Amino acid sequence: MEFNNEKNIKPRVEKAYDNMEFIHSKDGRIIRMLSEYLYPEQYFRKYGVKNAIVFYGSARTLSLEQFNYKLKTLNDKLSFASENEKPEIEKEIKEFMQKKVITDCYEEAMKLAEMLGNWSLTLPKKDRFYIATGGGPGMMEAANRGATRANCPSIGLNISLPFEQAPNNYITDDLNFEFHYFFMRKFWFVYLAKAFVALPGGLGTLDELTEILTLIQTTKITKRLPIVLFNDIFWKSLIDFEYLVETGMISRKDLDLFVYCNTAEEAFDFLTRELTEIHSLKQKKS
Repeated sequence: MEFNNEKNIKPRVEKAYDNMEFIHSKDGRIIRMLSEYLYPEQYFRKYGVKNAIVFYGSARTLSLEQFNYKLKTLNDKLSFASENEKPEIEKEIKEFMQKKVITDCYEEAMKLAEMLGNWSLTLPKKDRFYIATGGGPGMMEAANRGATRANCPSIGLNISLPFEQAPNNYITDDLNFEFHYFFMRKFWFVYLAKAFVALPGGLGTLDELTEILTLIQTTKITKRLPIVLFNDIFWKSLIDFEYLVETGMISRKDLDLFVYCNTAEEAFDFLTRELTEIHSLKQKKS
């Protein structure tokens, strides 16, 4: 009797790393975590990314173009409103105008990132700094946009969220990353960072800033990191650091971990001076 070997062989099953059901299961979690470490590292190595100036800030901030468009829409609405409707619309316009100061910060952030990008390009390639953000809209977009205006590559460390967070159009294509795990995203912020700029923001920005300050305070970060809190009125209204000192919650020396700046020029002068000193930077020969 002839034996047909082919009919007695089962088809091959998928390799474990090709099995998406396994990769996305609870048991595959460690592989997903490692992927969010190894995948960005591959591209940072390819581009020679070793230094970053990290910008934190709100995803909800409007650019000047967006602000002016919304204001025009409200004014148009007012012009066609009845006398009964006008008081409510006027109130809405007044409340909206209070946000202009935050839009001004968007413009300053874009200007600062452009200035830093231009400055970085004067350095030898091995010493250059990339602008890095959380990759989303608002203040993050401002920084990536500024870097683009300087023709300087920039990084976006985006994260999947149910609202707001979608990658902005100004991130360098190969340096645009999507994270699931906050802690892996934060790792790359800290690992690459040589300086931080904290722009006005909400809970996410507070989380990122206070974690960095805590890591420095507790010497989990030992490298010297210049930190700018941009717009002193915003930050002093939001966090009363002096009160924390008075109540013994932090030491007075902890106030030396950051500086306040109110203009792009002021922040640029501080950051470039500090980074030049810390890293013994020299401009490339023309």
